[in-house]
Amino acid sequence: MQPQWFNIGAAFLNTSNKQTHDIMKQFLLFCITGFIATLQAYAQNVTVSGYVLSHDNRGVFGAVISINNQPKTVTDATGRFAFNLTSENKVSLRVSCLGYTTYTQNVTATGNQTLQIKLTESQIDLSEISVSAQSQNTISGIDKVLRPVNNAQELLQLIPGLFVAQHAGGGKAEQIFIRGFDVDHGTDFNITVDGMPVNMVSHAHGQGYADFHFVIPEAISQLQVYKGPYNARFGDFSTAGTGAFFTHQALDKNLVKLEAGMFDTYRALGMFKLIDKEQPKLNAHQDAYIATEYVFTNAYFDAPQKFNRFNIFGKYSGQLTKATSMQFSGSTFYADWDASGQVPQRAVDQGIITRFGSIDPTEGGTTNRSNANLIFTTQTQNGTFRNQLYYVNYFFNLYSNFTFFLEDTINGDEIQQTDRRNIFGYLGTYSNEIKFGNQLVQQNIGIGIRNDITRIALKNSLKRELVDTITSGKVFQQNASAYYDATVTLNKLTVNAGLRLDVFNFNYDDDVDVMKSGDEIIARVSPKLNFNYQLNNKTNFYLNTGVGFHSNDARSVVLQHTENSVPRAFGIDIGSELKPLPNLLLHIALWGLYSESELVFVGDAGTIETGTSTQRLGIDFSLRYQLTKKLFADFDLNLCRPRLQNTPSGEDYVPLAPTLTSIGGLTYTTPKGFSGSLRYKHINSRPANEDNSVEAKGYLIFDAVANYKFNKTLTVGLSAENLLNSEWNQAQFDTESRLKGEAQPVSELHFTPGTPFFIKAILSVNF
Repeated sequence: MQPQWFNIGAAFLNTSNKQTHDIMKQFLLFCITGFIATLQAYAQNVTVSGYVLSHDNRGVFGAVISINNQPKTVTDATGRFAFNLTSENKVSLRVSCLGYTTYTQNVTATGNQTLQIKLTESQIDLSEISVSAQSQNTISGIDKVLRPVNNAQELLQLIPGLFVAQHAGGGKAEQIFIRGFDVDHGTDFNITVDGMPVNMVSHAHGQGYADFHFVIPEAISQLQVYKGPYNARFGDFSTAGTGAFFTHQALDKNLVKLEAGMFDTYRALGMFKLIDKEQPKLNAHQDAYIATEYVFTNAYFDAPQKFNRFNIFGKYSGQLTKATSMQFSGSTFYADWDASGQVPQRAVDQGIITRFGSIDPTEGGTTNRSNANLIFTTQTQNGTFRNQLYYVNYFFNLYSNFTFFLEDTINGDEIQQTDRRNIFGYLGTYSNEIKFGNQLVQQNIGIGIRNDITRIALKNSLKRELVDTITSGKVFQQNASAYYDATVTLNKLTVNAGLRLDVFNFNYDDDVDVMKSGDEIIARVSPKLNFNYQLNNKTNFYLNTGVGFHSNDARSVVLQHTENSVPRAFGIDIGSELKPLPNLLLHIALWGLYSESELVFVGDAGTIETGTSTQRLGIDFSLRYQLTKKLFADFDLNLCRPRLQNTPSGEDYVPLAPTLTSIGGLTYTTPKGFSGSLRYKHINSRPANEDNSVEAKGYLIFDAVANYKFNKTLTVGLSAENLLNSEWNQAQFDTESRLKGEAQPVSELHFTPGTPFFIKAILSVNF
């Protein structure tokens, strides 16, 4: 029997589009009316505002501000906070945040005040943490400190419930699974680094393509997680959620790291301080550093993968005036590789190849991305201005063969996808507090524009030599956006309301057929309304509602003029953060998401698929427990029921959508001496097509890491993957293909095998 919440959610999500819109309008009108009425009922008269900063003068996100041990507010992305006090008494202000020593200060509420609070870094102590609306980010912060992270793939998996799969030799963006979505390479999950977008629109290989490999893991200092389409800051692709990553503002020490492992795997990393000096006249610090990374591996496939990747990243931050700071970062990365691709199950069963073999050994490719990111932040007594300019130069060249000899029984079906792109963008935000009557309202106003100019092509090839061109053309895609959100805290209740406007200009010029050229303008309005009830510093409840969307390939929009070219998604989350014990942090959420359509452009085939509407209902559960001062346990469980709408029962499965995922482990950590972690990850078997006649196989694998820190300088370690040497599949698809000599094509499971037992040694030197 299904739980009541499940039936209620299904009833809501099964309503027609018009009914859904009417319900949303009535619900928003009711909530906004109540919101304004409640504002009038509260009279506050003393404002306390300020910034919480780290030792390097960077704003600390998610710090909980408590008054007399009652959580009052949470710092935003710049470290800013503001709240009202009702009386002119001396109160105890407490600031707690993961990885920092708790800060306390007595504040006398005799008039409006502006504070600047600097926190000192410390070891993780869960007993010092208060639950809040940002506890999901606290959980990711715990994982960032405790979980071993050696590559960008593992960095992404710090997002609770997110799984990835690789199926092209390690040089292509990972396939992402989260909240009942097979996101492909990013269609429904938004990723940013220092505010700069990672997802690519109208990409040669698929909409929303998010290649995260230009990021050096050790350069990342913070991760902010937003599940669902509930934050007005984020627009395109943020239906299932957003992962916002931030790089270090400065380095405490230089770092050199060397790694060597099985399958000819090597990695070298260097991070070095370039500038580290005080700016005494400005009461600030000036910093600059550079980070470089080189990776090589032949991987575990029968054919050597010859994977090479080189990354370089540099960042400067400093104060221009007492009010204005600047940071500039630049990076570039290059990768080339061979790939064994996806193999058909029958070829393995018949002994034609091994699990680690290939049908077409000429797959693979090259890619590079260069970024420039400039941010000016001006802090005044009344608010914060932030202006960001970014530029991306990008190249992508991929050779793939998924169907082998299905279309061309002589030469085979190898295709080449190319993408040459420039991206220019601007983001401007202003954050401050205003009085609505006597009530303090925190508001954020943002505008942005992104321009993608790219030349994309899909071609037939044979052993990486051009045979003919299928499609080729130039895309200009522009996204102009504006948003506003306001937050007010009424005793224990916090209300956030937001509205976002996105206007898209899609333009495609075909190189051959002028009839395939054109342009289209589409606008989307996305309302958000969120409630948070802070019962005490151990219990928090929230209700999030909102509308999101993902754009689609410009070729699809221009050629098809489909009604749902930019389909919307309607979401709701009901959840709680709890601390039933001082060292135990729990998070649970019931959620639902209705999507108008899952229309996507299939870059592998050069075709357009128009999907029906879908609904997803799920449960997220996370646990973080500090068993002793040095021993931590973590556990995530994610359940989901994804279904196609307007489809007969039994034929309504969403292909490859995960229905159960779990990850967890034990971690022992000390400042000096031995530390280690034993971990598992599990995803269940799931339908690979709409009628579940082909099943993608689930897996359970175990990994481990052990380190010994001799002193503050030298650390040695071992990392082991797939301890039990389990036979498991990463990427899996139900694909129709034909092998050489086969009279008829066969539709069955095609897969990329997962890593067998793998071990590597690590040497780190800090100085």
